[in-house]
Parts: sequence; C-alpha cells; structure tokens
Amino acid sequence: MAELYPDLKDRPIKETIVLFDVDGTLTPARRTVSAEMLQMLSRLRQKVAIGYVGGSDLVKQQEQLGTPSLPVQSLFDFCFPENGLTAFRLGQALPGNSFIQWLGEEKYQKLVRFLLKYIAGIEDIPKMRGTFIEFRNGMINVSPVGRNASQAERDEFEAWDKKSGCREKLIKAIQAEFPHLGLTYSIGGQISFDVFPDGWDKRYCLQHIEAEADPSKNLSGIHYKHIHFFGDKAFPGGNDWEIYSDPRTIGHAVTSPEDTMKQVKEIFGV
Repeated sequence: MAELYPDLKDRPIKETIVLFDVDGTLTPARRTVSAEMLQMLSRLRQKVAIGYVGGSDLVKQQEQLGTPSLPVQSLFDFCFPENGLTAFRLGQALPGNSFIQWLGEEKYQKLVRFLLKYIAGIEDIPKMRGTFIEFRNGMINVSPVGRNASQAERDEFEAWDKKSGCREKLIKAIQAEFPHLGLTYSIGGQISFDVFPDGWDKRYCLQHIEAEADPSKNLSGIHYKHIHFFGDKAFPGGNDWEIYSDPRTIGHAVTSPEDTMKQVKEIFGV
C-alpha cells in the first residue's frame, strides 16, 4: 500500500501530520470503520502524513480499522497502538516499552488485587460480564462491567455510569490507596478506563513523530511543525485531553466519525 502514496518528504502539504483517535473518532466505539472513512483517509494520505493513536492493542485495532486482506499498518503511515508503546512506521515495528517492567510484579499484583476486590463489591452494577482487567503492553484497562459485555450491555452500563459516577469513584479509590505509584487514570469509551504511568498517555506517541527530524535516526528528516490531532474525548479526564491540549499539537474535538470526516474535509479539502 505504501507505494500508492507519495514519499513522506513529497506530500503536498509539507511538515504536516494528522493523527486520529480510534473509538468515537474513526469508528463508532468498538465497531468497524466505514468504507467512506477509509476512502477519506486514503485521499488525505495523498496530501499529508497520517497516523492513529489508540489505547487498545494492535489486534483490536486490526479488527476495527483493517480488513482481512489489508493489515492496519498498511493503511496509515504511523500506527500507535497502546498510545505508542507499540508503534509502527511505514509498516515496520519500532522499539516498544512495557508497563509491567516499569511498575514491577509486586506492585502490579497489589494493584490488581485491590481492583478485583473493589469491583466485586459494587452491588448495584447492572451487569458483570468478565475480563474486568485487561493487561496491555503499556497500561491496564479496567472495566467494572467487563470487556465481554455485549453492545446492549455496554450501552446500559454507560447510561448507569453517567448517573452513578462508578468509574470516577473507582479511580478516586485507587488514587487514595496508591498515592505514590506515579499513575495516570483516563476514562475512555463506554465501559472502561486506562491506568498507565504518568506521561504514558497519548502524548507518548509524539516522541516517534519528533524522531523523524533526528539526524541520528536516519529517518525522513522531516520536522513536523504541524501535528493535527482529532479526538472525541477532548475534555479534562478524557483519554484524548492530554494530546489534544499539548502545545505541540493542533487539537480538533469531534463528536462522531461523521463529524471527523466533515472537519477533515473542511480543513484539508479532501
């Protein structure tokens, strides 16, 4: 696929890259991308470098953004699963990092035990469906209802969570129990929140963008002066907020994949 697009140095809109959140921005939450969105991204890639950054792992992002015949790494210049802790540039893997190495097994197990005990004690939760803690390379994802919930059960939990503040209360409980671990908590999607080391939010991926200009890396040599980011959780506490509000980026808040396409078409004329 890469040969269908101009070299990074030859994109018509110079020194510009456009990054996208996944859930709620490129796709409906945990659902697959539309053909219209893929066509728009292909047109955009003819003009600028494009990438995505999401908290989920590569397998889930392949399910949402790729196709049986097209790996997701071929559809974007830069792919940043797990906020960039796993990363791909022009289809090739970049060096990664690990949450478990950073935190250590003993502290990790204490955190997991606390979470499971707390979730087990939530008596008025509508449903409990399994996989309450999902370990990822750069974080853990915590879901009181469980990631095995159906779409209807996800919708039900989301409505209940808005009234009960379940996820916010759980985050406050962790902060009180483990005040010195140096962790950040970020609510995203319908049913869960992410837990990761301070600074390992979606801004983590920016180091890979900045590396393009580093002569020692022998990459494109491009200094990306204009880093656009589109995300639907662009508010304090949302998992797009840090990168959306970072001074290195030009943030665009969206409300849906349709709104993403509308804004991109208006800004870049695709």
